[in-house]
Amino acid sequence: MINLTVKTKSRTELVDITTDVNHLLATADEADKGLCHIFVPHTTAGITINENADPTVPRDILKVLNTIIPWDADYQHLEGNSAAHIKASLVGASQNIAIENQRLVLGRWQGLFFCEFDGPRTRTVQIRFI
Repeated sequence: MINLTVKTKSRTELVDITTDVNHLLATADEADKGLCHIFVPHTTAGITINENADPTVPRDILKVLNTIIPWDADYQHLEGNSAAHIKASLVGASQNIAIENQRLVLGRWQGLFFCEFDGPRTRTVQIRFI
């Protein structure tokens, strides 16, 4: 397993980690082909695949998530970050992506995004090659 550190700058943010993961694949002997399992071990963050060619797409995703799951509502969780927990549950904590020639097999417009919902923070993304 390899840990990738992601430093976020905002309360909610989508960080494109496609290049970082492909770099790790390119330097790993055992990652020529197979499966890449990406897992976020945090309850207020997630991982998703979506368009990374147009920077307005991640902004639109966050805009909708922040609208339908507002930060301030009548939540019961004492830490005050229930919205982040809900967003993380909806997005999910992991992705499995095929590997071919030491690269993630993604569609033409797809990228892999770390989703921050309770930042800014320094986070860990766990990457496992199978």
